[in-house]
Amino acid sequence: MTKPTVYGIKNCDSMKKTFVWLDKNGIAYDFHDYKKSGANADVLKAAIKAHGWETVINRKGTTWRALPEKTREGMNEKSALAAALENPSLVKRPLVVAGKDILLGYDEAAFKAALKK
Repeated sequence: MTKPTVYGIKNCDSMKKTFVWLDKNGIAYDFHDYKKSGANADVLKAAIKAHGWETVINRKGTTWRALPEKTREGMNEKSALAAALENPSLVKRPLVVAGKDILLGYDEAAFKAALKK
């Protein structure tokens, strides 16, 4: 299996739990820090295709609430991609790409199924 890539922000609580889980399970990974490298358009497009923009965009966070109401109300797949590229903090974390699997959020069962093959 190819080494998974974990996308997110280092200081996020769910990211910290993910790093601990990966390390505890001996799974080597690459980390893509949104704060340093921004979001990856191809990865976001694939995540939106796999999960829908409503799942990829974290609509519970402060970044979502900071968007203008008109932007939030009119959000669709295209505008969600644009908003996430402009502000990667909108993307649910972690976003883990493992081969053809794209995982969203801290989910030990999903991690075990996709990463411990």
